[in-house]
Amino acid sequence: MSVQTGADGGTTDVLGGALLQEVRAAMGGAEQTRTGALDRHANAHDASHFLLIPQAVAVPANAAEVGALMRISSSRCLPLTLRSGGTSLSGQAVSGGLLVDVRKNFRSIDVLDGGARVRVQPGVTVRELNARLLRFGRKFGPDPASEAACTIGGVVANNSSGMACGTTDNAYRTLESLTLVLPSGTVIDTGAPDAAARLRAQEPELFRGLGELAERVRSNPASRATIEAQFAMKNTMGYGLNSLLDFDDPVDILAHLVIGSEGTLGFVAEAVFRTVPRLAHATSGLLVFKDLEAANSALPALVDSGAATVELMDSLSLKVGQGLTQVPGVVRDLNVDRHAALLVEYQTGDRDELADLNAKAVSLAATLGLDEPADFSSDATVRAELWHLRKGLYTSVAGARPLGTTALLEDVVVPVPVLGRTCVALGELFKKYSYANSVIFGHAKDGNIHFMLTDKFASKGELERYSAFTEDMVDVVLGEGGSLKAEHGTGRVMAPFVRRQYGDELYGVMRRIKELCDPAGMLNPGVILDDDDMAHLRHIKAAPPAVDPEVDRCVSCGYCEPVCPSKNLTLTPRQRIVTLRDMEQARSEGNTALADAIAKDFDYAGVDTCAVDGMCQTACPVDINTGTLVKHLRERDAGTVEGAVWGAAAKHWGAVTQGAGLALGVAAKVPAAVVLPVNKVARKILGEDTLPLYSSELPAGGAARRRAAPAGEPAAVYFPACVNVMFGPAGEGASGVQASFEQLCAAAGVELLVPEGISDACCGTPWSSKGMASGLAAMHARTLKLLREATRDGELAVICDASSCTEGLLHTIESERLVPGQRPLRVVDAVEFTAQELLPRLDEKWEKLESLALHPTCSSARMGLNPALEAVAGAAAEFVQVPERWGCCGFAGDRGMLHPELTASATAAQAADVAAMDAVGHASCNRTCELGMTRATGRDYRHVLEILADAVCGKDPVTGA
Repeated sequence: MSVQTGADGGTTDVLGGALLQEVRAAMGGAEQTRTGALDRHANAHDASHFLLIPQAVAVPANAAEVGALMRISSSRCLPLTLRSGGTSLSGQAVSGGLLVDVRKNFRSIDVLDGGARVRVQPGVTVRELNARLLRFGRKFGPDPASEAACTIGGVVANNSSGMACGTTDNAYRTLESLTLVLPSGTVIDTGAPDAAARLRAQEPELFRGLGELAERVRSNPASRATIEAQFAMKNTMGYGLNSLLDFDDPVDILAHLVIGSEGTLGFVAEAVFRTVPRLAHATSGLLVFKDLEAANSALPALVDSGAATVELMDSLSLKVGQGLTQVPGVVRDLNVDRHAALLVEYQTGDRDELADLNAKAVSLAATLGLDEPADFSSDATVRAELWHLRKGLYTSVAGARPLGTTALLEDVVVPVPVLGRTCVALGELFKKYSYANSVIFGHAKDGNIHFMLTDKFASKGELERYSAFTEDMVDVVLGEGGSLKAEHGTGRVMAPFVRRQYGDELYGVMRRIKELCDPAGMLNPGVILDDDDMAHLRHIKAAPPAVDPEVDRCVSCGYCEPVCPSKNLTLTPRQRIVTLRDMEQARSEGNTALADAIAKDFDYAGVDTCAVDGMCQTACPVDINTGTLVKHLRERDAGTVEGAVWGAAAKHWGAVTQGAGLALGVAAKVPAAVVLPVNKVARKILGEDTLPLYSSELPAGGAARRRAAPAGEPAAVYFPACVNVMFGPAGEGASGVQASFEQLCAAAGVELLVPEGISDACCGTPWSSKGMASGLAAMHARTLKLLREATRDGELAVICDASSCTEGLLHTIESERLVPGQRPLRVVDAVEFTAQELLPRLDEKWEKLESLALHPTCSSARMGLNPALEAVAGAAAEFVQVPERWGCCGFAGDRGMLHPELTASATAAQAADVAAMDAVGHASCNRTCELGMTRATGRDYRHVLEILADAVCGKDPVTGA
């Protein structure tokens, strides 16, 4: 084996030789087993404060391959860790051995019995699952705050709960059956009629041993009493010993022991859950108290009132919340001192009950001695702001930590009557050990709170302080009859304290469970059970070095990953950030070999295949746009020649766009077999990240953007996007979005002004996305001058007809330095203008399209344009569907032509959804996105305004003829 230095400063063996060949053979090839420095470091990091660098990363295609890997692990003493969403906070998803990615290829959902049950694989996120169940009026029981990114595999592994599900609707209580792969390679479907017989025959010692352990526990009154007390609360500390009391059949015991076992007993290839009713109507309010004690004293009344959720936030949480986007007014305007708040929500399935619920909530709140008047609301926008504050609290608080420190989140539970006393005791410990800025928040209704410590956790003194604090904290929580873990899992952080919480006898039972399932002890070693009293002080992640102000606040939560178009091809935003940090860390330590090894593959994986679409920012609790980081990297790496070319393009943009359109027009008339060979040779010479790859579905060029002056007074300035000059419309007879929008405006009696000089103007996105700073500045200056003149110095609004260009124009006007008294320019997307201004003026008597598959764009999502987009689509078609697995198409201007593999990867799931819809028409609101979806689906995507205009004018809304 070769040796490389890991980002934690230690050494990491790289899997090699015969063992690597054996692993790759089990995986069906080298592509699924990666040992390069970039892959190992990119996948090493999860959301916890621990870090181990794996020897290799495997991406199995199915359960059989996972079983083969586990057999190799057992026989060759190779530690193996299963990784899904990587949102775990206790260190259970990091590995110094073989890291097995069970997210990428385990993504199926099978809804059963009209939504009453669901069969689901581990790579599916909670949000994806709930989106599939939505039409049935059902939902998944667990409701963790990280539902956008955490996966079913992680929920099962940690017995995750969340805001409302408590101990009744968690993974343990709603599980019906699961398909389990044991370390021996044995596969058991616990829901099969012969499951018990198969387990007895294939794993006789395990079958017999589980029965013996159940009898051992049941016959010991002290053990029974401890288990009943511990599992009356939320509790994820150690193994789920309640299964030994709750079930008689060893198969059922095993299935429920696996829940919360954190990948230490086997691999859950799929699970069947009973779903719960989706209570679609709710009213929420934020109750502000003078301090934590006052907030906790209100809990009994709120719990007795039937509140579905009661979420606690202390004063520091509120202070951090004041800096967020979408911050609720009650928090924004609060002069925070020692305040604490409870986010309270009441839920119902009956809309008619809402008013009564709201009135009762307001009435109760008035009796609780609040520091601020309380209001409850069922308005979706108001409620979204409240939950945005709460769900992003950990990452928001961690993101506000001092630079150069690491965030460490703990998770404990105590009986509700002693919660207030426990919070006070924790606050005293923070003072005793000088942990400033330590927040307390969590699920107060369940007595479950989280608190965060920030420190470097590097020096001997820092580790000794943390160790002493932990000892005192353990005494406080266990002294109150609580559990040291409620929902985040034992992981590495609390493994040394399992024996103290349960005692020697029950700890011995847990040890026996591990031996029965994993005799070699190679499945996630060091997690849940560790006899080293100092284990929680090992492998703590070094404070991350600064790499770019745009991303230095990142806490590796992973919320960004599900929305990233390159996630299944190269790297995610989190992985781009952590690999940059690891490179910087290696350089600072003088380890240039490691830094160079990571950098070798980073340009393609981290820079070239990033769509810079900004979708990561829509999911990030601290508003990080990793696309901006990549633009900085492209600007840094831009060559002199490339910069000069794009600088010249900025000066002659009209000629460039028309020339590109003419070239596509010529190419469209020539067989692809003639064009492609020449194109590919040129790409080899000039570089695959420089010259686009031609493909036969690309249209001919479009029409020029010029237009005669309006006959009357213009209502707005129209800025047709230059992308529609380069890429003409789809469909025979189609006239393109500019002509269509102008037809709609004419039908509504609205005059538009297209500025003189429009051919040479652009929003600047091509330069921005490529990091061409000087060209961008030049284009911004030209476009701002043109718009200032055309809008009469900001009197008229500017309308753009491509969502990405609308967003680009918004960035253009943000770059403008206003003189005192000068009005800022206003930019509106043509879709929004149509929904707000044109549709109300049109007499809707046209024949609508039967059905329409709609593709929102990353820009429309970022600008909040999607409701208007759906409204316009609804005016054009009787039935409009947005694919469940909608996401950025990855075309990203010319990125999909430079790297078509990015678009193919980004659109694969959505294309399958579109095929199943069998819609008559297909639409979006940005030409390059339409091209990406056309390539992915084989269906002509058109701008939604083209389809609407054709319907209004009596043309064929599918072809435009």
